[in-house]
Amino acid sequence: MSPLNSLFKNAKLALNDAQTALDNLTDSAIDLTVPTVRLGVTGLARSGKTVFISALVHNLIAGGRLPLLDAAGTGRLARAYLQPQPDDDVPRFNYEQHVETLTKDRLWPESTHQISELRLTIEYESATFLNRRLGGGKLHLDIVDYPGEWLLDLALLRQDFRRFSEEALRRAKARPDLSEEFLETLARYQDKLHDEFSEEVAKELASTFTTYLSRCRDDENALSMLPPGRFLMPGDMKETPALTFAPLDLGNTQVKPKAGTLLAIMERRYEAYRKHVVRPFFKNHFARLDRQIVLVDALTAINAGPEALDDLSRALTEIMGAFRPGKSSWLFSILSRKIDRILFTATKADHLRREDHDHLEMLLKQLVEKAINRAEFSGASVETLALASVRATRQATVHHDGVETPALLGTPMPNETIGSMKFDGDEEAAIFPGDLPDDLSDLFTAEQDQDKPEDQTALKYVRFRPPKLERTAEGLTLSLPHIRLDSAMEFLLGDKLA
Repeated sequence: MSPLNSLFKNAKLALNDAQTALDNLTDSAIDLTVPTVRLGVTGLARSGKTVFISALVHNLIAGGRLPLLDAAGTGRLARAYLQPQPDDDVPRFNYEQHVETLTKDRLWPESTHQISELRLTIEYESATFLNRRLGGGKLHLDIVDYPGEWLLDLALLRQDFRRFSEEALRRAKARPDLSEEFLETLARYQDKLHDEFSEEVAKELASTFTTYLSRCRDDENALSMLPPGRFLMPGDMKETPALTFAPLDLGNTQVKPKAGTLLAIMERRYEAYRKHVVRPFFKNHFARLDRQIVLVDALTAINAGPEALDDLSRALTEIMGAFRPGKSSWLFSILSRKIDRILFTATKADHLRREDHDHLEMLLKQLVEKAINRAEFSGASVETLALASVRATRQATVHHDGVETPALLGTPMPNETIGSMKFDGDEEAAIFPGDLPDDLSDLFTAEQDQDKPEDQTALKYVRFRPPKLERTAEGLTLSLPHIRLDSAMEFLLGDKLA
C-alpha cells in the first residue's frame, strides 16, 4: 500500500472513530433528557418475578391487550423497545430466552437467583394538548429484578451475631421436623465453641443449616422467614467464608470469644456477610429505586396451611421494613431517592375462579396490613391487587347429571395431583379448585369443618402450564394473556405516561 493510500485510510478510520464518538455523545445527551423510572421487582421464591417481567415487556413490545393502562387504552402508546441497560456491571435479564420458554415450550422459566436488569424504552403521546404540541413523549423503564429473600436480610443490619443466633434457633426449634439434622450437628459441637477454629466444622454447620433452610422453602412447608437470604441463592459467592457460618447456641455467656476460636470466626464471618453482602445491595441497588412491586404467592402458602400463612405475613412485614427506614437507621442515610409507589400483588389469580379474585386480594391485604399502614404513614402510596402475569386457565362450566359446575380449564403441570388423580402435563382438564372462605380468618386456623366431606375440608390449588397462544385470522401470534397486568402497569407507570 502506498504512503498516500495509507494516509487516506488512516484519516478515514480516524473520521469514523470521531463520528462514532460523536454519535455516542449525542445518544448520551439525548438519554439525559429522557426521564427514567427504576422499577424494583421482587418477591419470595416462586412468586413469579421472572414471569411478571417477561409478560410486562412482551405485552408492551407486542402491542398486547392493555385496556386498563390508560396510555394503551386511549391509543397513546406508540411503541416500546429494548435498549442497552445503564449498568454494565449488572447481569442482563434474559428476556428473549424466558419468552421463548413461555411461548414455545409452554414451560415456566426458571427463577433467577441474582440481581438482573433490563431497559425498556416507551414512546407515547401525551394526554395533554400542550405536551402533544411539543412532540412525542419518551420514558426509560429500568427494571431491576432481585430476590425478596435479600430484603429479609435488612433485619440482620439491626442484629449482632448473638441476636441473629437467638432468632434463627428459635425458628429452627419450632420446626424440629425440618431442622433435626442441623440441631443435632450443633449439639455435637456445642462444647467446642471456644476450641481452635476448624474449617471442616464450619462447613458442616453451614451445610446442615442451609439444608434446613431449603426444607423450609419446599412447597409443602412454604415458609418464608429464611435469612440469611444468600444461603439459598449464593451465586458467585458459593463456598466463600462470608457464606460459611451458622447460628450458634450461645446460652447466657457474655464473655468475648478468644481470637481464633470457632465462636470468634463464626461471629467474624457473620459480620463479613453484613458488610460485604447486605450493605452493598442496599447501597448500590435498592437505594436507587423509584417504584416497587412485591409479588406474593399466597396460594402456595394456603396449600401449606396456617403456619405458612402466618410466616408469610411476618416475612412481608420485614420486607416492608426496607421501605420505611427511620431517620436513625443506617439505611435512611443512603436513600437519596424515595420509593413513592409500592404495589403488592397476589399472583396466580388464574388458579382461582373469577368470583374468588376479590377474596384473594382481601387475603393479601390481611397479610400485609401492618406493613401497608407503616408505608402509608411514611408517605408512600401502597395498593394491593390480585393478578396473573400470564393467564394459564380459562373459565368454564361443566355439565354433569344435569348439574352445572363452574370450573377452570387448563393443562395441569406434570405430576400435579388432586386426590388419587395424577396429571401427565399433556391433557387439558376441567378443575374445580375450591372456594376461598367468606371468613378468611378460617385459613389461619388448623381446624377443619367437620360437616364437610374429607376431600373438601382443605383447599388445593394445582399448577398449570402456560397457555397455547392464540393466533389471528392472518396467522399472527397474539401476546401473552393476563389478568390485571395492565392495572399493575397503570399504578406503577400511568402518571409517567400522562
